[in-house]
Amino acid sequence: MKSLRMGALAVLTVSVVALSMTGASAHDPNTAEGQAAARAFLADHLPADRHAVSGQAAGVPCVNGKADIYPCKNVDLLSVLPLSAMGGGNGNDIWGWTDPSSGKEYAIVGRTNGTAFVDVSTPTAPKFLGNLPSNGGSSTWRDMKVYKDHAFIVADFITGHGMQVFDLTRLRTVTTPQTFTADTLYKEFGPAHNIAINEETGYAYAIGSNTCRGGPHMVDIRTPKSPKNAGCVSQDGYTHDNQCVVYRGPDATYRGREICFNANEDTLTIVDVTDKARPVQISRKAYSGAQYSHQGWLTEDQRYFLLDDELDESRGTDKRTKTYIWDLASLANPVHTGVYNSPATAIDHNQYIKGKYSYQANYQAGLRILDVSNVASAQLTEAGFFDIYPAANEAKFNGAWSNYPYFASGIVLVNGIEQGLVVVKPNLGAVEPPPGGKFENTADVQIPDRGAAVTSSVSVSGVPGKAPAALKVNVDIKHPYRGDLVIDLVAPDGTSFRLKGSSSDSGDNVLTTYEVDAAAEDAAGSWQLKVQDVASADVGYIDAWSLQF
Repeated sequence: MKSLRMGALAVLTVSVVALSMTGASAHDPNTAEGQAAARAFLADHLPADRHAVSGQAAGVPCVNGKADIYPCKNVDLLSVLPLSAMGGGNGNDIWGWTDPSSGKEYAIVGRTNGTAFVDVSTPTAPKFLGNLPSNGGSSTWRDMKVYKDHAFIVADFITGHGMQVFDLTRLRTVTTPQTFTADTLYKEFGPAHNIAINEETGYAYAIGSNTCRGGPHMVDIRTPKSPKNAGCVSQDGYTHDNQCVVYRGPDATYRGREICFNANEDTLTIVDVTDKARPVQISRKAYSGAQYSHQGWLTEDQRYFLLDDELDESRGTDKRTKTYIWDLASLANPVHTGVYNSPATAIDHNQYIKGKYSYQANYQAGLRILDVSNVASAQLTEAGFFDIYPAANEAKFNGAWSNYPYFASGIVLVNGIEQGLVVVKPNLGAVEPPPGGKFENTADVQIPDRGAAVTSSVSVSGVPGKAPAALKVNVDIKHPYRGDLVIDLVAPDGTSFRLKGSSSDSGDNVLTTYEVDAAAEDAAGSWQLKVQDVASADVGYIDAWSLQF
């Protein structure tokens, strides 16, 4: 599957660029797999979706498996900013930046025709700040990472694109959307499929470029506006994606070295890049079931590596989304220990690990969040999901391209090919109902006009001890004038917690999540949601509500 891209690039330029402008798969264009995947991606292409959810006071909680139109589990919807509100095109990669001076959080949103910058510090009302146009044309594949308050952006199939460098501190003073220009353009490669950055060392790795046989093109970015060529990793040919770290894992031979973990189309290839002039390939390992080694990420202790394969679902008889688990006790001999099979049937794409969770953007299955606590036993479990493509769940190229889970606020950014920027908030501490237990009430309870209070009960069992100090109460009440309502949570011992008092608020419905300090209450027992309409003219009903311990 390895190939030399440069020789055939000129021949493919016209036909491949045409595909890239409409959507194509992420592969080396000079292999049969790459060209076949491009045709598959083109066949799956759909126009951008204009469905927007934004500006709501508390977003849309995931209740009864839905948030707005989106299937979900333990993940709430905060907002959707369609591509049409960010400069158009279709979506691809995404990253984030936190301003160290203000703590404000920003999304860097890749699109076929440029890069959008969005202020998400109020995540229920994202604010588009402007666009950095693509350098030289449109591309399905745009990728970006951040170092020292600068964004580094590459695009594939554009001959002279190079690496755009953009000073993110320029966003601090933006009040109306702008068209930006890059601060610097690095020109020692043209197209590149991906970019990785080791923020600890200050080196960028342009991957799948027209240099270095498609392997990592290393760039010294320690002075961000003066990037310098640092060398090539070319021994194993084309690299699709990678992660490079200062190694602190269990293999004492390589501790303190800078190591890259490369998804090289049909292998996991590990390279020591400490000496940029003389990179050393440590190992190159194939695995059973390989179709296209796409991308992966290290667990935080650097002992394990989770790898996704982009074509195994569409080509295999088992269509379940698969994650390949590697034990890296020895970097010279990585061991493939098992495969996680998702209940979803979709193509996996980009994943990133934060703490004990892997956040995966899996095309039509959306954002899938896996608990990796038992990775040593090759066991992963699904902790939550948010499906931004509710129309289907198939092995096709639509929906979630990538995600960014590293903000301190806990929000997660998802970039959809058709959907644009989707901002969500996982609630991964939620407790699943135990056998025979019940945490959720879905029966409609009528709320009479200016009448007595009504209640809806939830019986909680299987949760020992006290309730948490941050008990989340998800509420879905349909009422044409929510200012009429007084809402309380009543604990099993009768203690009442006021969630909402009547007000002059003229909006419709109550669809939000409240938080109460219930640490003094026993968790087990019958909890009640108590609702009263204290004014005239309207009736409503409790549609659903739930507790998250």
